[in-house]
Amino acid sequence: MLQRKSMKRNNNSDTLTNRHASLKTTSYPGKRIAKATLFFVSCLFISAGLLDLLGCFDSTTFAGLKQVTTIRKQPITTHHKFPDQCDVVQNQTQQQQERQQLPMSEDGTKNDKARSSHSRPSTCPSYFRWIHEDLRPWRETGITRGMLEKARNNKAHFRVIILDGKVYVKKYRKSIDTRDVFTLWGILQLLRWYPGRLPDLELMFDANDRPTVRSNDYRGQQHPAPPPIFRYCSDDASLDIVFPDWSFWGWAEVNIKPWAKSMVAIQEGNKMTPWKDRVAYAYWRGNPNVAPTRRDLLTCNVSDQQDWNTRLYINDWVRESREGFKNSNLENQCTHRYKIYIEGWAWSVSEKYIMACDSMTLYVRPKYYDFFIRGMMPLQHYWPIRDNSKCTSLKHAVHWGNTHLDQARKIGGEGSRYIREEVNIEHVYDYMFHLMNEYAKLLKFKPEIPWGATEITPDIMGCPATGRWRDFMEESMVMSPSEVSPCEMPPPYSPVELREVLERKANVTRQIEFWEDQYYSNKP
Repeated sequence: MLQRKSMKRNNNSDTLTNRHASLKTTSYPGKRIAKATLFFVSCLFISAGLLDLLGCFDSTTFAGLKQVTTIRKQPITTHHKFPDQCDVVQNQTQQQQERQQLPMSEDGTKNDKARSSHSRPSTCPSYFRWIHEDLRPWRETGITRGMLEKARNNKAHFRVIILDGKVYVKKYRKSIDTRDVFTLWGILQLLRWYPGRLPDLELMFDANDRPTVRSNDYRGQQHPAPPPIFRYCSDDASLDIVFPDWSFWGWAEVNIKPWAKSMVAIQEGNKMTPWKDRVAYAYWRGNPNVAPTRRDLLTCNVSDQQDWNTRLYINDWVRESREGFKNSNLENQCTHRYKIYIEGWAWSVSEKYIMACDSMTLYVRPKYYDFFIRGMMPLQHYWPIRDNSKCTSLKHAVHWGNTHLDQARKIGGEGSRYIREEVNIEHVYDYMFHLMNEYAKLLKFKPEIPWGATEITPDIMGCPATGRWRDFMEESMVMSPSEVSPCEMPPPYSPVELREVLERKANVTRQIEFWEDQYYSNKP
């Protein structure tokens, strides 16, 4: 104890001695301290400035140093919400790019833990098998750059290039409305849904309605392979490659919301009027001026002289736009037991909305097909209507339904279920994914970015948008990647299977036409 006290006294003495020595050798201690402090603070702020310039430091960390005020520049924009929204899009895009750096697994896909933790994906709906048929013309030859450039000369609206997970576009001509904009937006969302899983590719897209690649022009070995061109529909005489239409991400010009949101609204509309309480007539509302077949349909409307069991209405889109589309909300049109689908200038966007209503769809025999209708069967998902005698065919269909209520309701429900479950937005993305992958396998050249092409990203497309266009982009934007892999692609049809499928559809249609003929032959 005594020793410890002695040591303590000795230590204190040494400290005092050192202090006295320091005071003797330092003439101006205040000046030295001030210089050191100034040097330290100066170095601190110079470092902070450099870090801030490099984007590594936020100068607001020094909030307590009131002498320093940092004002960050905001993006130049004319929209009130857009700075925040653009930040969200950019953050999401960065996350997507980070996910694209995941290591590859043995099967060539990204080693995504979230995805691999789920059960094995289900088999894709049957209509995916038509992808093989749409690409069959190039199975033996592959697709050369010369073929692609020929597709451009076939009046393509734009070229899409996917390279290293980025999307580039080169536009050649203006499309109707903003079809091209929302088609490209949909492709961007596909890459956000399945980041890093799309191959490098180039494709040509025609955003008009009717197909242009006639199969008769490319028959026989003496003719060159057809140009590969993507569009929204095709027909039995054409070789255009069918792709989901723009309205799945919204049709702003006529206030049709993105598909996922529309489906929710239509399902709520279905609940408003129970099926048996619905109006017992066939309903149609649309623009008859786009095609002769629609003008012919109007002759089937109810009149003082005749009732064909229909209630048909002309939709004036100019007036609807002026009045805020109050009479054209899709969810308010599920009030009749039967709804008519009829083509316009080609296939019609209205198809999926009509079939989602739980009403039995009276499907006027079409010339064109989109990507999903080929998986549907008459009398199971819809009731076929003759195109060359619409009025009598519609009258019989409604009569049959009203005398076979349970069966009619079942057909309507099955058609609606098909649209709701097999054509939901997840399957739309899966269809796009498989189609583009199968297409890319056929390319005989290395995709590259052509002169004049520009990169597109969600922020590049979305930030300048206004009004409904911006709203629909926000509503349809994929905010996180899928947690499951795409559905498993089914095999192609064998020639025998394909013939059986087509014959089965034709036989069912003939059976219904026979019932119709019997109905009228027995009438007095």
